[in-house]
Amino acid sequence: LAQLENFQKKLWLKKKFIWETQYCITLDRIFAISDEEKRNWLIERILQNQNQINEWKELYKIHAVEGPLGLGYSEPLTVEFLKTHPHLVVDTRHFDEEFKLKLISSFDNLDEELDGLLVHGENFQALNLLLERYRGQVKCIYIDPPYNTGNDEFIYKDNYQHSSWLTMMHDRLVLGQKCMQENGAIFISIDDNEVQHLRKVGDILWDPIGTFVWEKKKKGSHLSPTFRDLTEYILAYSPNLNKIGKLYGEKAYSEKWQYLINRANTESELLFPEKQIEAALEDGEYSSGIYGEGEMAVLLLDPIKVKDGIVQNSFRMRARFKWKQETLDKELAEGSIIKLSKNMRPNVLRADQEEKTKRPPSLITKEIAAYEDAFAELKNLFGDVVYAYPKPTGLVKFFINTLTYFNPQGIILDYFAGSGTTAHAVINLNREDGGRRKYILVEVADYFDTVLLPRIKKVVYSRDWKDGKPKPDKNGNLNSISHFLKYIRLESYEDTLNNLKLKRTKIQQKILEENREFREDYLLHYMLDVETRESLLNVKHFEDPFNYEMEIATTTVGDTRRVKVDLVETFNYLIGLRVKTVDHIRGVRIITGENPQGESVLMLWRNTKEMDAEKLNEWFNKLGYNSRDQEFDIIYVNGDNFLENLRREDHTWKVRLIEEEFLKRMFEVKDV
Repeated sequence: LAQLENFQKKLWLKKKFIWETQYCITLDRIFAISDEEKRNWLIERILQNQNQINEWKELYKIHAVEGPLGLGYSEPLTVEFLKTHPHLVVDTRHFDEEFKLKLISSFDNLDEELDGLLVHGENFQALNLLLERYRGQVKCIYIDPPYNTGNDEFIYKDNYQHSSWLTMMHDRLVLGQKCMQENGAIFISIDDNEVQHLRKVGDILWDPIGTFVWEKKKKGSHLSPTFRDLTEYILAYSPNLNKIGKLYGEKAYSEKWQYLINRANTESELLFPEKQIEAALEDGEYSSGIYGEGEMAVLLLDPIKVKDGIVQNSFRMRARFKWKQETLDKELAEGSIIKLSKNMRPNVLRADQEEKTKRPPSLITKEIAAYEDAFAELKNLFGDVVYAYPKPTGLVKFFINTLTYFNPQGIILDYFAGSGTTAHAVINLNREDGGRRKYILVEVADYFDTVLLPRIKKVVYSRDWKDGKPKPDKNGNLNSISHFLKYIRLESYEDTLNNLKLKRTKIQQKILEENREFREDYLLHYMLDVETRESLLNVKHFEDPFNYEMEIATTTVGDTRRVKVDLVETFNYLIGLRVKTVDHIRGVRIITGENPQGESVLMLWRNTKEMDAEKLNEWFNKLGYNSRDQEFDIIYVNGDNFLENLRREDHTWKVRLIEEEFLKRMFEVKDV
């Protein structure tokens, strides 16, 4: 039993393969490619790809007689049509590998160019794989996990015992914590069922910011015989409260003019200077005396003369003022405006009013966001409510903006992504303030393809939608946004099990038959680990790394299909590489980038059967990677470690075999 459990644990903790990598990019980014020959080649193939055109018809309704911008539509599409629709989203899944490689090879800093990353896979496995790449880099996490009520239609098992649910949450919260910046924050939506238990875990992992109460419904349910449930909670934490800085809630003033009098203050006297105080009074002279009634009344101690809306003389006034004399003098010197109302009450328009902000309130009202808004959003986007439990974009946007308002950039992570609300919120915020926030979303369910990904493609193309069609504003603009994202699909734990094959050599079998005394010990302690080793990761597959295949489960229970594994992309994440360039030249896949230690990396992948050490040696020298201006700290290569012999005395780079590093990284468990 112990052997079986340990083996299951090993399979669970093993970093999972990426078996598909695709990109979505708006046409304006393709038209901006500087290499004219490559750009024209890409555009030509887009125009010829009927699958891509059919997706545009479905998503954006471009086949309407009057297009979304009132432009006529006819097939075949032309370059001019693409230029007038620069934010149509191209998805590389509709194209071959040559198209994808030519596209991504057009960028000098690929990871920096990307606006988002989507991961289709189980969130523990996704975080486990992404950790080396994003450790300490995430600014904000928002998650909306299953509430453990038993009533949800989540893919995750619901209605656990509290302890089991908390274990599931704790494992993922710990991995998320490792991804966070010290000055970041996490916001977790939850309801009454688990809030008290989740708070205990959160208090152990982070510094508490506070608990937000969300008024989630505009109309409460009348089905309960006791009370109407109108609220949920958002638990907010930071790794370090001392470093998080100011949080944004709203502009400090809902109105421009603010009373200078507060009924709760004690009376005091202020001296107002000549020709600096405005007045909403008719030109003329006004005598001293009491103006107004009650605690908001003012006593004008000196008569005043108003001309052209300006009080011409200095005067004294007694009232329940908010300010002292030095504050008044300072504000006037800085450009604040004081204006007397028709009842002689002074009001202020402060010079720095636009810059002043309030901290976020603990109550998030239904006016900010409600569940009804979330259902309306999806109905407008798709023509129907295609997801059972969406969160409104306004709610998620509120929390992301709370953390990024003063510096609109950083990575936003959501590993219970659902319908993709978090990406929608990030895109809208960037559209509004020109920010450079990026998102990482993880979702395991099938609606990754039916809701989440199409939703992002839609909101990039048009800000507003109605009945599944893009809705221009009053000026005829769709308020589109330039965008570039990557999405990957991960091997699951079940896929790992499906690919296990027990393989015993003839020598092993003979030894077991001849030595009965340790047969049982072998079966109990070694068999699973030893005889499945090649099916977990067989280094022989690295001879032809572009055609490594495995069985992946389909949507039909029990069925699998054979797919190619993306060893290159998987290895990038295993070593935490920040990818700069990707190219494929004369049979060699070339990756350059930087690892988490800040070292420059060159990675060379090739089919070793077609390109042996001698041929790679010729290739390496011919392309100039063995020169001073192409110096790297580390070079990874699959197959032979021959490159070390090419290094001159003035070179510092060292060579590492991809196979050895791959094995080490796939099975390391120190961070879990």
